[in-house]
Amino acid sequence: MTQIQDLFDAAKAARENAYAPYSKFKVGAALRTEDGLIFSGCNVENAAFPEGVCAEAGAISAMVLGGGSQISEVVVIADAALCTPCGGCRQKLKEFEGQGMTIHVADLNEIKQSFTMDGLLPAGFQLEEKD
Repeated sequence: MTQIQDLFDAAKAARENAYAPYSKFKVGAALRTEDGLIFSGCNVENAAFPEGVCAEAGAISAMVLGGGSQISEVVVIADAALCTPCGGCRQKLKEFEGQGMTIHVADLNEIKQSFTMDGLLPAGFQLEEKD
């Protein structure tokens, strides 16, 4: 099994646990840290609609809780032609961007397209210069 397949499978499994009673649109995300650990998350909706949590944010929170700080690769999966991370999640991913981070977007069967962080979020906010 390839490493990308492991990440795809983790994102797909996370998607199955999504809490999406309002939109019925389940999303899963899985990320790999630079030291090879995988963390996943799913979207969690709330009746007060803007208070939900995206799958990418859930995976990032799990990574931080697990002591991770640098992301090397991400898979986002949904039953859609192309479900890229929202603007807020793009900025959240940038905060933990590792060297050469790749974001893969998938439907339920396969990776559909891959992006660099700069490709998804050119000129994203930076508080300080990065080395």
